[in-house]
Amino acid sequence: MIQLPAAPRRFDGAAAWLAACVLLLACGANAGAAFDLDTLGERARVLADRPYQPPPASGNAKLAALNYDDYRDIRYRPAASWWRDAGLPFELQFFHVGGSYTRPVQLHELVDGREQPLEVPRSAFDYGRAAPAMAGERGAQVAGFRVHYALNNGAYKDEVMLFQGASYLRAVGAGQHFGLSARGLAIDTVGGAGEEFPAFEAFWLERPAKGATSLVIHALLNGPRVTGAYRFTLRPGVTTQIDVQARLYLRAPVANLGIAPLTSMFFGGENQPLVGDFRPEVHDSDGLQIETGEGEWLWRPLVNPQHPFTTSFAMKSLRGFGLMQRDRAFASYEDAEARYDRRPSVWITPQGDWGPGRVELMQFHTPDEINDNVVAYWVPERLPAPGQPLSLAYTMRWQGDAQQRPPGAWTQQSRRGRGHQTPQPGELQFNVDFAAGAPCKLPGDAAPGVALTTGDNARQLLANAYRHPFTKGWRMTLKVQRRDAKQPLELRAFLTCGPDVLTETWTYALPAE
Repeated sequence: MIQLPAAPRRFDGAAAWLAACVLLLACGANAGAAFDLDTLGERARVLADRPYQPPPASGNAKLAALNYDDYRDIRYRPAASWWRDAGLPFELQFFHVGGSYTRPVQLHELVDGREQPLEVPRSAFDYGRAAPAMAGERGAQVAGFRVHYALNNGAYKDEVMLFQGASYLRAVGAGQHFGLSARGLAIDTVGGAGEEFPAFEAFWLERPAKGATSLVIHALLNGPRVTGAYRFTLRPGVTTQIDVQARLYLRAPVANLGIAPLTSMFFGGENQPLVGDFRPEVHDSDGLQIETGEGEWLWRPLVNPQHPFTTSFAMKSLRGFGLMQRDRAFASYEDAEARYDRRPSVWITPQGDWGPGRVELMQFHTPDEINDNVVAYWVPERLPAPGQPLSLAYTMRWQGDAQQRPPGAWTQQSRRGRGHQTPQPGELQFNVDFAAGAPCKLPGDAAPGVALTTGDNARQLLANAYRHPFTKGWRMTLKVQRRDAKQPLELRAFLTCGPDVLTETWTYALPAE
């Protein structure tokens, strides 16, 4: 006999539809069994066998019509924080449906392994200027939630993680400000008929024990061509760690499946200065960092191209990748409000062997700092057939000043532009600074070697390196002549100390002009 979870209170047609969907999926559960990833995975499998039905919007047109400022005026009352009355170390606050967030999500609490509906009362919200849009509504509708924890001091619970919109999530470590986002999955970001955004439609939040330092969240992913069961284990700290376990089922073939996708913003930096902006740099991330299974470390500085620009790194296996905010100096940004110097880096570490594939980086133009324009993810070489599971696990580390670094010298800055000399037609110049790294013992005044690869679209004019007199690291100067500006250009360079590799591989890609 199949035991179904208790039905939540029905706020409206949309919430009822979601509740019915979750109840239907419970057909794979074992009677009396505690809820876990296997339980949710079976529900995702059953859901994948059924035609996709998009969840209905809230049905409140006035809420959907709220502008940005009026939607933000709907505030959750801190006194109503979930688990506050129980004195637990984690608390939950919720985002109301409205504005561009029109689809309610279904919420459950797991208590001693048993699921029960998590009902957020209307009284938990202060609707402010949005109050007229709630006229006649009996209850609240929730579009997401945030997790609070005493991250920076014991007297106040900071916002440490949030879920809102499609499969997006964000987190911070101690002393950090929210910046880039992660997603549950990316589908056909490039290479298909158009990007698809599967969404987390339901969540199960495990009630933590008193004194707990971690929080477990389960989520059900659903989209036109995929379903999935996710288990997130949040461990806040100086570096906030999120362990992810996922079980995916394809409904239909996809052209490009992006695993552990990260989304960020790069408006301008030292390699692409902003004209007319008092701030030297504006970005949530300044580069893509990769460690291949063969042990090579790669660094690709980000750009703000005029047109969509996709590059990738194929490899036999992956040890890690991330969108990093390496530059932590306030003087590099001079923005006392946005504090880009405190935005986190996110480093993804696969658990187990993900096999061959590629790290793909897509960049497209943004006219301002409001819009994200950078996406990075892992694309496996082989995908399961529709209906067959794809199980994977990885760790996300949201890092501040203490970041994942290569064992050798790493890139501190990449400056593009000429000096006092008049450049030749098509000439490009780069000055790249590396941190000190391991010592390099060379005879006399000998300098490190420069291993530069230009590809077919450029020829080398100059490549040298010398000890930086101020940073005590290394400066590499490159001059190349681009053959055809209408074609992209990719450069790869690293420093050598005799037979040894001294630095990570700096790899710069310029789009066609």
